[in-house]
Amino acid sequence: MPNAMIEIPAVHTHRPPSVAQIVARALLEGFDRHYRLFREACRKASDLFDQADWVALQQVTTERIKFYDLRVHEAVRRLITEFSADSLDDDVWQQIKLEYILLLTQHKQPELAESFFNSVCCQILHRSYYHNAFIFVRPGVSTEHIDSDPPSYRCYYPLRDGLRTTLGRIVVDMGFRRPFADLHRDIQRTLKAWRMHLPYPLVLEANHQIQVLSAVFYRNTSAYIVGKMVNGGQQYPFVVAVMHDETCRLVVDTVLLTTEQLAILVNSSRAYFLVDMEVPSAYVEFLHSMLPHKPKAELYSILGLHKQGKTLFYRDFLHHLKYSSDEFIIAPGIRGLVMAVFTLPSYPYVFKVIKDVISPPKQINRDQVKEKYLLVKHHDRVGRMADTMEYSGVAFPKKRFTRELLEELRTLATSSIEETEDTLIVRHLYIERRMVPLNIYMDKANDEQLAHVVTEFGNALKELAAVNIFAGDLLYKNFGVTRYGRVVFYDYDEIDYLTHCRFRKIPEARNDEDEMAAEPWYSVDPNDVFPEEFAHFLLTDPRVRQTFMAQHADLLDYTWWQGVQSQIAAGKVGDVIPYPQSQRFSNLFADGVTHPRMARQQAVPSVLASHPRALIAGRRRPLGRFSFDSD
Repeated sequence: MPNAMIEIPAVHTHRPPSVAQIVARALLEGFDRHYRLFREACRKASDLFDQADWVALQQVTTERIKFYDLRVHEAVRRLITEFSADSLDDDVWQQIKLEYILLLTQHKQPELAESFFNSVCCQILHRSYYHNAFIFVRPGVSTEHIDSDPPSYRCYYPLRDGLRTTLGRIVVDMGFRRPFADLHRDIQRTLKAWRMHLPYPLVLEANHQIQVLSAVFYRNTSAYIVGKMVNGGQQYPFVVAVMHDETCRLVVDTVLLTTEQLAILVNSSRAYFLVDMEVPSAYVEFLHSMLPHKPKAELYSILGLHKQGKTLFYRDFLHHLKYSSDEFIIAPGIRGLVMAVFTLPSYPYVFKVIKDVISPPKQINRDQVKEKYLLVKHHDRVGRMADTMEYSGVAFPKKRFTRELLEELRTLATSSIEETEDTLIVRHLYIERRMVPLNIYMDKANDEQLAHVVTEFGNALKELAAVNIFAGDLLYKNFGVTRYGRVVFYDYDEIDYLTHCRFRKIPEARNDEDEMAAEPWYSVDPNDVFPEEFAHFLLTDPRVRQTFMAQHADLLDYTWWQGVQSQIAAGKVGDVIPYPQSQRFSNLFADGVTHPRMARQQAVPSVLASHPRALIAGRRRPLGRFSFDSD
């Protein structure tokens, strides 16, 4: 049989995995363990929300922040102990990165895994290895179009099912296990709120749909349904806030519809959300489509993925440095006693370095400053404390620093910097979004603006107190004004828990000598606070005093502070909702009150059920006008 094929048995060679493959797998195992625990915490948040166990939910939020560093330390220990990773040569380390990339080709969180790789390697390798041949200075695996099961978001079609029915289905699909008090009423209110916001008449296009992220966003005592209405080339983002009522049944508290409302909700000055995401990049992309001016770095951070936020921020920063030419300068404003602060005018952030010698009257050291900033990282910031990104070993191009700034850092923060011919390395620094210092804002404000920020300042102190935070140093220079006119605290060296303070009334003077004495005639302990003294340094401007006393005179009364302490001691969990009280449905629609725009539209007949559905002869026809009273 000359044409017969002769089969030659295959020879299977089982090569043992290389050191690079083993180390790469160990690194990925460390990340996978981290993200599994991260998701378990988010799923636990769902259970705790249903149980209305707010104390436990806060504990989960705080504990989750620690997960990342714990897993990194575990991975570093394992790599050094089992594989002598600190003595591997350069070729092996380069191969480890290549093998790691191969492992990520089908991974659901490749960008997070890359950042984990960087975190581990930067604790093993010298900084001379901090370039793309050894770590992920640039991303190695794309995050576009990663599939998840279930999908990251669901699509609903009001043209087919009716808007009211669609909204009801959206709420039911989110999987809340506790019943709603009156879901029909809540959907009616949601429809009315939409009617106030959306353009009228709204011509419905062929692609009209509502897209909703599959997982609920949990934070404090609220749950949030996040989505957007798509109509033609327009998108209308929304967030539905769900809370418990006094009977522990669920209610829709409000729907947020404006860019400003959404930006204040999804903001790094608040506690991080707990969201169970299989593909986090899909959630970030969805949120970015809703808030295109919000950096993706900040979106990752607000989802609890703070390390990935830092990674993206640093990449953006390097990119900005490459394509800019302005110089780093000393930050404008009154110079602080604890931090040397500098900024790059073309970049909206400030860089803070702890001084070597902290000047009196401050009585704090470097380690205590770090503890204060860590306290803020782990605490609910209620939209009133700026989030900080903490970095080590950051290299700056020295030629971009002004001579004045270099001299200040060399004089005040010698132990925190290292210089080469071309580079200034800052061993430890904090980075915050730049704001207008409140004292500078007030100097330039007109009467209306001044009244607004004075009211905001008092609101900030009260909201911080509600979550057991006392700012300590209340000087206006320690607060900033955001682009939305909110007052935010950003100088943390004297911050403390409210319950650690003793609020007192100044005792009456015994005689004239007491009144004239340079020193107080009464004993003062380190934790003593005398609120009536606030007026002496906060209310020297008559315009400021008038507004403050009209809105926040209670802040000068020690009994108000003691009352908040009593509530905290009684176990009352403070929660500051991230929108005005007037926006809550219980107030917006109280006693049948109808918004003026609603009243003008209530007589409009429904046409949603009779729309033409076709595209005829290639010409686009309107599919109808939106009716908010129709099923």
